Amino acid sequence: MTTQSLFLVALVVPDYDAAIAFYCGALGFTLVEDNGLEGDKRWVVIRPPGGEGASLLLAKAADEEQARAIGMQAGGRVGFFLKTDDFARDHAAYTARGVVFEEAPRHEVYGTVAVFRDPFGNRWDLIQHAI
Repeated sequence: MTTQSLFLVALVVPDYDAAIAFYCGALGFTLVEDNGLEGDKRWVVIRPPGGEGASLLLAKAADEEQARAIGMQAGGRVGFFLKTDDFARDHAAYTARGVVFEEAPRHEVYGTVAVFRDPFGNRWDLIQHAI
C-alpha cells in the first residue's frame, strides 16, 4: 500500500520578510523553517496553527516572469483554503489585525466562508466546514 500526502505548496512572494510578517503576524501561522541558501535565496516554510494539512514554502520571485505570477497563481480565483475550527473567532481576529475580506461571511451548504486577499493579491477562503 502506498501512502502519500501533499506536504508543501510553493507560494511566490515578492519578499520573504513581508510574507512572514503577514502570514505569521496577521494570520498567526508558525514559522517552521527559515534557512539561507545560495545568494539571497531562503528555504522558508510556514504552516497554520495546529499543523494539520500542507505547509507553504515561501518562494521569492527570482525574475520578471515569476514576479508577474505573484498574486495570480490561481488565475484570479480563490487558490488557497484555510480551514478553521472557529470561523467567528478567526474572522474577528484577522479583521482586527488588518486582514481585508472581500465579502461578508456567508453560509453555504458546505460551511461558513469568506474570501480575503493576502497583501500580494492571492485570494483565500477562510472556511469552517458544516458539521
